[in-house]
Amino acid sequence: MGRLLQLLILALILLICIYLLFVCQFNQCLLNVSPSNHLKYNHTSFTSCSGINGTFTPTNDSLISKEEWESLLKELQWSLPPVVLLSTDEATNPTKCSFSVVNPNSNHTIGGFIDVILIARDTKNRIKTYGGDFFQAKLFNSELKASTYGAVTDHFNGTYTARLALLWPGPAKVSIRLVHSSEAVQVLCRQREQDPDKVYFQGYFEEGGKQETVMCNAQRSPRLVGNDAQCCCEYREPVTGETWFCRRPSSLPCHALTYHSMGGYQAVLSKVEMTLLKSSMNIIVPGDDSAIDVQQQDTEIRSQTKCRPGFHTSVPAGFYFQDHWTSLVCDSKSFPSAKLISGCLKDKQILMMGDSTLRQWFDYLEETVPTLKRLNLHTSSKSGPFEAVDTQSNTRIIWRAHGIPIRTSKTPWADLHYIASEVEGMAGGAHSVVVFTIWAHFTTYPLAMYAHRLVVIRRAVASLLRRSPTTLVVIKSANTGYKDVYGSDWLSWQLDMALREIFRDLPVVLIDVWQMTSCHYSPDNIHPPSVVIQNEVDLFLSFVCPQ
Repeated sequence: MGRLLQLLILALILLICIYLLFVCQFNQCLLNVSPSNHLKYNHTSFTSCSGINGTFTPTNDSLISKEEWESLLKELQWSLPPVVLLSTDEATNPTKCSFSVVNPNSNHTIGGFIDVILIARDTKNRIKTYGGDFFQAKLFNSELKASTYGAVTDHFNGTYTARLALLWPGPAKVSIRLVHSSEAVQVLCRQREQDPDKVYFQGYFEEGGKQETVMCNAQRSPRLVGNDAQCCCEYREPVTGETWFCRRPSSLPCHALTYHSMGGYQAVLSKVEMTLLKSSMNIIVPGDDSAIDVQQQDTEIRSQTKCRPGFHTSVPAGFYFQDHWTSLVCDSKSFPSAKLISGCLKDKQILMMGDSTLRQWFDYLEETVPTLKRLNLHTSSKSGPFEAVDTQSNTRIIWRAHGIPIRTSKTPWADLHYIASEVEGMAGGAHSVVVFTIWAHFTTYPLAMYAHRLVVIRRAVASLLRRSPTTLVVIKSANTGYKDVYGSDWLSWQLDMALREIFRDLPVVLIDVWQMTSCHYSPDNIHPPSVVIQNEVDLFLSFVCPQ
């Protein structure tokens, strides 16, 4: 009997140790939001999942100080579940959540606000006792094609509040959707920090009639290296110092790398994790469906300030009315005709660098302005580079991919240039405009790697503005539309907040398309429809031509 008791005690101790180890591995995310953006936090206890693989710390990167790195982590804090999930029934269920409008029948006028209380519940209809759910809120009127984005505040006890601005006359309704439960966010965070090879790439080596294809990636990770410690060819960009790794070909030298392409997807997820990511993703929360009656007011809500670099984005940053975006940051203009766009772009040399969401800007301008003609450079249809010229207005526009990592079809290695390298080679000037976006192809990598890429770009931009302060530098923010472990909106939002924080003190323009895509009525898509692209480009042109 005594022997049996001893065995039972040892078994209990072992179970407790396994439980504690699981908790420590599961709660690894230090991330949050800027007060001016999506969810607001005042939580006091977080566990870090940033930089755990040692690829980047303040001590081994001279471009970011220890103080700035810690400040960035503080800005990106996120509350994770404090308990181990025993069943998916314990996760937040959007169909069981509810929201109500505070004082919906009060007198409401343009320029005011309404407050919303949101209660999160699990599948068994129990109120959650902790926060961390990723909600998005908006106010809208479908008939008027009107909408605006609202900030959500997490109170860490299963309740959230949202504040929404009243910006147009007539009826307005509240819509809140659960993008990801806190339990799903926990999966995303851990996957991001611990498995940078969820997406892999291929390098094509050619020389002397021989060809080989090998796996490549941005980090010298265990899955890339395998059992061979000497496995890899390392490529270091001479201007930026950025590195890329490919498995060493068996019969060709490293310098024979000729083409790059997307390889494939290989995330390792348990059934529970897959269920968490899919079951409660991007679902509208039931709640108060009554319309708020907003009365006209003589108060001018539009900004009268000319659009210029250095503005910080507010919440809300603007609103749609009849599908037209009105900025509350500055006095934005409309450019409804090719003549107006062409006049704005007269004598401008525009360099665009980024992903396919910025390529949509290039395509829109080319399609809208008949005199803007694309040259046939015989380059990749996905990653470019592309060039269009308008000889009548003396305009030149170039779009090119932001360099590796980038998920694309087979593309010449030499055509993939880093943003910082291109910016370092620019003279700049009053006729020069630099536009870039960088986020969508970094959602599978640890936060530290992305932060390093940003500070390298920041150094190049700061140098350009020092030698040529009249150069206009524009950053297009991330937009909504990703919905899986390879590119969730939560992952995109995290990177977007990091970008805003890192470029906060430079005199650059941030086009906040996150709000513009989050609150629009169009179906969620990483590539927004043409009406949204037109509004994005109009806001961009308002900074190019503020007069």
